Amino acid sequence: MRSRSQGAGMGRPVIRYVLILLILTLAVSHYTVWPPDTMLMLVLLVCAGLGQFRAFTRHLVPFIALFALYSVASGVADDINPNVHYLPMARFDEWLGAGRLPTHHLQDLLWDGHVQWYDYYFYVLYTAHFVAPVALALFLWKRRGRLYWGYLTSLALLSFAAFLTYVLFPAAPPWMSSQYGYIEPLHRVSYDIWTAVGIDSPDTLYSKLSPNLVAAVPSLHSAFPLLIFFFLVRSFGLRRVWWAGLYPASMWLGVVYLGEHYVFDVLCAIVYTCLAYVAGTRLASRWRERLPSPTPPPEPVPTPVPADAAVPHP
Repeated sequence: MRSRSQGAGMGRPVIRYVLILLILTLAVSHYTVWPPDTMLMLVLLVCAGLGQFRAFTRHLVPFIALFALYSVASGVADDINPNVHYLPMARFDEWLGAGRLPTHHLQDLLWDGHVQWYDYYFYVLYTAHFVAPVALALFLWKRRGRLYWGYLTSLALLSFAAFLTYVLFPAAPPWMSSQYGYIEPLHRVSYDIWTAVGIDSPDTLYSKLSPNLVAAVPSLHSAFPLLIFFFLVRSFGLRRVWWAGLYPASMWLGVVYLGEHYVFDVLCAIVYTCLAYVAGTRLASRWRERLPSPTPPPEPVPTPVPADAAVPHP
């Protein structure tokens, strides 16, 4: 009986891992781009297979539900206010670039008509927009639990502050302003990257990645990496993770060079991120202070020893 129970116990993890691999294989083969609701169901099934269903429900469902809600909200923001702004961001960037857009300066320097290795580098960072925040959330949940809710609160404040801005101030990205003739023509490098990797319909892919095409101010692609860097510094200290600052710096350079955002959008994202980080961490710490402190277990009462009891010889 014991050997049978041990064999069954050893077989359960194998079955779990096989189910997880099957789920991942089906998901990857069916979806080239995972929308937030698909990501939620996928992670739910994986965590259930690992026996982490209850912990997942408590910690990660609010996190991914935030992404799903933001995705739906940002998709209807452009329907609420159809007055799209094309020129204010361009005028600021032209002033900053001494009469020319920084995007034009960067493309004159880096774009030679063919996709280079740094084009892939910038665009891989750009498309990791949803993956990186989820990866950090998993790490904080497992290794730095005291920072998890501060991170989630900061991310929620940042996302919904950006959503309100998209409703009040719909802003076109540089590539769209170039297409409509509001600024001098610029090259959309991402189209060449998609063509180089064999994607036949880039417009369809872009509509999946960005349901709201006029959600440029602030640039959340620039904001999320900075927020991730802030919490990495809080987790490990600046001396150990200073190199992680290359992530937001590369993203800021990349979105301007690719023509996806103005420098104005990036600067707004930095301001939004700093405010959301300060407000989110303070709210989480106050909430943690109001929680009742766990009562320590009662100390064991020593058993009285009779006076005439025999004392053992040492």
